[in-house]
Amino acid sequence: MSANEQADVVVVGLGPGGEYVAGTLADAGLDVVGVEAELVGGECPYWACVPSKMMIRAGNLLAEAGRMSALAGEAVVTPDWGRVAGRIRDEATDDWDDRVAAGRLVAKGGRLVRGTGRLSGPRRVTVGDRTWEARRGVVLATGTRPRIPSVPGLETTPYWTNRDAMAAKELPASMVVLGGGAIGVELAQVFARFTCAVTVIEGQDRLLSQEEPEAGELAAEVLRADGVTVLTGARAQRVSHDGTEFTISLGGGAEPLRAERLLVAAGRRADLAALAVDTVGLDPTAGAVPTDGQMRVGQGLWAVGDITGRGAFTHVSMYQAQVAVRDILGEPGPDADYRALPRVTFTDPEIGAVGLTERQARERGLRVRTSVLTIASSTRGWIHGPGNEGFIKLIEDADRGVLVGATSAGPAGGEVLYGLNVAVHAAIPVDRLQHMIYTYPTFHRTVEAALGALR
Repeated sequence: MSANEQADVVVVGLGPGGEYVAGTLADAGLDVVGVEAELVGGECPYWACVPSKMMIRAGNLLAEAGRMSALAGEAVVTPDWGRVAGRIRDEATDDWDDRVAAGRLVAKGGRLVRGTGRLSGPRRVTVGDRTWEARRGVVLATGTRPRIPSVPGLETTPYWTNRDAMAAKELPASMVVLGGGAIGVELAQVFARFTCAVTVIEGQDRLLSQEEPEAGELAAEVLRADGVTVLTGARAQRVSHDGTEFTISLGGGAEPLRAERLLVAAGRRADLAALAVDTVGLDPTAGAVPTDGQMRVGQGLWAVGDITGRGAFTHVSMYQAQVAVRDILGEPGPDADYRALPRVTFTDPEIGAVGLTERQARERGLRVRTSVLTIASSTRGWIHGPGNEGFIKLIEDADRGVLVGATSAGPAGGEVLYGLNVAVHAAIPVDRLQHMIYTYPTFHRTVEAALGALR
């Protein structure tokens, strides 16, 4: 038996966070092995954030063209899915080829190993028949996979996940979406705007159930305006496929749904058993890997990204990666701080949120003041006209006089969120925010009015 191979650090999973850790440590002179079973760069650039935003950009242009008659004249637009699919294939993913990303790691001095990495004890990673011993330690960054609900019949059908949707060369005539979270509502709106007949099924009583009720109501309103059928409080009871179309039974006497495609967007899950975390004393059935403020799981073991359970967001993975790199290099730095965790659902309008929802704040026992103002009530919203749906909602801890959460929904909701993110993160007193100068006429000026309306 050959001796184990050596490295300073082994990074298992080269999505955004893992790639950053491996590349930065290699750049710093460490001997780094990066292990990746699929594409270097992970889900975000190939099957999620980047291609989906290309789709959304195209769909938003179609919607804007439809609003022209109210403001500027007449326009006739013919949707062409082939242009979207071509841009994703050619510009975003290089036809799902990761040579550029792989070369980036190697150019920094990292070693790329293709295959599925598994822990095989403290500071040990096995890939196939090779095992590496990591002198400084191992970083876990394997992300998550789509959660497939246990609906009878579903597993044997050719259902789509987000990956199939991103790679679709042709637009289906009809589609049912299982799940009304961010991925489900974003893709439902895009496909509907390209003339696909879309139905969304959500088991909770509203869309975007992790966000404010007003956010879910807004998402349902704009999806229905785009022709999407939205069914909340409904669950698929059985799924079948006859070689041509899907049949989704809802039960309760409801008519079955039929569609050419079925997109499963029911959340994501980590597979810790596949990582063999039990070899380092962790629970392989857990939903996430527990970490401390420096992203340490234990001696010589760190984790970053989705598998830490702090949100399946690229920006969280990159943030955690920076914390872990500092700790591995022995550099001082603050613990990870999730009080002001921002997120955006990139529908039209965008729905951005940061920190706690009103319900979460009240469940923590805070004395809460809130306000909700529509974007249309602002001068900029009125000027904008069609497409100005949205609102600002603020959550204040009244005892401390600071914002602990906010939602920014509107034509530029994700961008307006930045100022609210700063306010929550830095715990800026509300009375100080109320005495700022807010540019006129802007969407973010609605924040000033919302501060004055806190009750």
